[in-house]
Amino acid sequence: MDSLAILNALKKNFALEPQSAKVVVVGLGDTGISVAHYLQKLGFNFAITDSRAKPPLIDAFFEVMPDTPVFTGGFDEAAFKVATHLVVSPGVALTEKSIVKAVANGTKIISDIDLFACSVNVPIIAITGSNGKSTVTTMVGEMAKCAGKKVGVGGNLGTPALELLEQEADLFVLELSSFQLERTTALNAVAATVLNVSADHLDRHNDIADYAHEKQGIFKGDGIMVINVDDPVVDAMREAGRRLFTFSIKKEADFYIAGQNNVEYLMHNKQCLMPLAQLPLEGRHNAANALAALALGGSVGLDEQVMCNALKTFKGLEHRMQRVAEIRGVTWVNDSKATNIGACVAALEGYERKVILIAGGDAKGADMNELTPAIKEKAKCVVLMGKDADLIKQALNDCVPVYMAENMAEAVKISASLATAGDSVLLSPACASLDQYKNYKDRGDQFSKAVLGLLA
Repeated sequence: MDSLAILNALKKNFALEPQSAKVVVVGLGDTGISVAHYLQKLGFNFAITDSRAKPPLIDAFFEVMPDTPVFTGGFDEAAFKVATHLVVSPGVALTEKSIVKAVANGTKIISDIDLFACSVNVPIIAITGSNGKSTVTTMVGEMAKCAGKKVGVGGNLGTPALELLEQEADLFVLELSSFQLERTTALNAVAATVLNVSADHLDRHNDIADYAHEKQGIFKGDGIMVINVDDPVVDAMREAGRRLFTFSIKKEADFYIAGQNNVEYLMHNKQCLMPLAQLPLEGRHNAANALAALALGGSVGLDEQVMCNALKTFKGLEHRMQRVAEIRGVTWVNDSKATNIGACVAALEGYERKVILIAGGDAKGADMNELTPAIKEKAKCVVLMGKDADLIKQALNDCVPVYMAENMAEAVKISASLATAGDSVLLSPACASLDQYKNYKDRGDQFSKAVLGLLA
């Protein structure tokens, strides 16, 4: 879209005009910087505020935008008072006192996804869920590339949505978090899915019902709904009169798994698409991810054989059920991206044999008792570490042997002493990483480093 069409869309949807708007961008991270570049290109006056005294990206930002007003070390009341619009980054809670006060005084809140939605005239596929959204987003992107499409992939994953506008695309595939969706109103994806809902981010959402409600916002508009019928919370999100595709790994649906001649297949209606064994990813939950990707790709007309070829060569994501090594018959798997209970449960349920589980970190207010049934069924023993290790140990109530570790190196060492040939050691923390690490990637890297150290 050209600048005039974008400005008309912003005016129509948000009364946002360069001549009159006073925009404050809240948060100077990757999203905030992408918003700043976007607003500058369209000729808007704006300022940026951040609660941190020195945001990590501020020096690099000033090199390219030295004249931008930036307020750090707390949210500046004067900036909020004059703002007509706030673009609030996902990392900032809408319950911040300054934001609540500004909204009460008539200031409009918009998101980077709103700005993005007003700036494209090609299809958008939108993906959210407690678990699997990065995998499915990447799968759909790979399918589109294999089909010869120019595709932009990002959002909550990798490239901020507004940076995707810098490339020519036939299709955009966006991963969206609950924090992005709770402040987004203009999105109308051609196809969208909530993959699943389990307890997560309850330190920011009131309860799981509130969290699910924010996830459901991805279905605003009139696009195709892709529904996981195995998840009752998601299945209840169906809307009358909307076109939908269903998927399931437990029963027949539009996309499902069925056995024929002792071979399990990914199916579309009654048609065999590909043998499940040809999906090169660990865990049955990845079969659900593949079915969701097939449904989403199918909704924009991607050829099914092309999509299956993309799945057969899909390498998976780093830190998501990633096989690190097999050492003396023991398989070591890095699932550091499992930052909530649902992700850990899904990983465990993908195994036929019991595993040695490494877990722990910051539970983010989640009820760790919900982890107990899956651990009791699928774990040989558990090695715990991090801020809420004692909380998890208490929830497990001796249902399996528990060992405590101070850090990742010790957790790997303990696991190696417990494992025998044929075992799998799974790092699937069920918790956030920031109590001990920069992020889940750093945590996964430390795990891989410690595992590879066993070879020495």
